[in-house]
Amino acid sequence: MNAGLDQRGNLGRLSCLHPLPDRVKFGYAYATIYTRIAIVRIVLETSVLVVAARSRNGASYQLVSMRPTPRFDFALTIALYTEWQAALTRPEHMPPGVSVDAALAYLRYLASLAHLQDVHFLWRPFLHDPDDDMVLECAVASGSQYIVTHNVKDFRWVPELKVQAIKPADFLNLLRN
Repeated sequence: MNAGLDQRGNLGRLSCLHPLPDRVKFGYAYATIYTRIAIVRIVLETSVLVVAARSRNGASYQLVSMRPTPRFDFALTIALYTEWQAALTRPEHMPPGVSVDAALAYLRYLASLAHLQDVHFLWRPFLHDPDDDMVLECAVASGSQYIVTHNVKDFRWVPELKVQAIKPADFLNLLRN
């Protein structure tokens, strides 16, 4: 028999020699607490990428630069990717010294990080702009919680579909809290 254990295997007298902490003595037990990190799925509207390409000082650039991160995931459809390509390769949206090939390579990198989503149900016309409808369809089909955009007013009807339009700075604040 092991020292300090009685015939039933209990601690017996050893517990008197080495008292347990008060919390255990009064019936409290230690528990392992698992924290569940919820990954938020979003859709990045084209305006966020355009602003991020133009300036490294804002929330849009900070948000795009965070990828890859376990904090959020973004959904992407082929139609939205095509819009990203068309917008970011326009001369007025290109950063100085960046070629079209470099911009397309960066978009391919972003697409490789995205949750690629097929859209099987079209919500058109739901919003005033057909391009915004395309973003909304991606969000609804992917189960995204947020559409990150600078044009929040264009998406004022989306809460009906359980999606919220939010500005990049507000989304970053949401991630911090």
